[in-house]
Amino acid sequence: MLKSARVRLADAQNESLDPDSQFDLAYGAAHRLALAALRAHGYRSENRITVFQTLAHTLGAERAEIQTFLKAHNARNLAEYEGRMEIDGELLSDLIRCTKILQEQVAKLDLPND
Repeated sequence: MLKSARVRLADAQNESLDPDSQFDLAYGAAHRLALAALRAHGYRSENRITVFQTLAHTLGAERAEIQTFLKAHNARNLAEYEGRMEIDGELLSDLIRCTKILQEQVAKLDLPND
């Protein structure tokens, strides 16, 4: 899970990719990292939004970071379920920045490296 998140985050920063692809990769990395943090505390969730909402408790994430992940989640849902995908460049940039922070925080949890 962590290796996949690292690869996705690195690929999300490839500006030669379409912004939709960058967003999908960054969102996937963020979800995997947030899920790893939740599992490190002994919990599991099948609900994506819950995984992001618990970051305040699992990693002490800042409110602004959590809001970025929730905005990204909503954008992802619009794309997945309604076929709408208008990637906001600012949201993409914020998502990548916050996911990098998340990756640094998760790395401190001393999880098994898959």
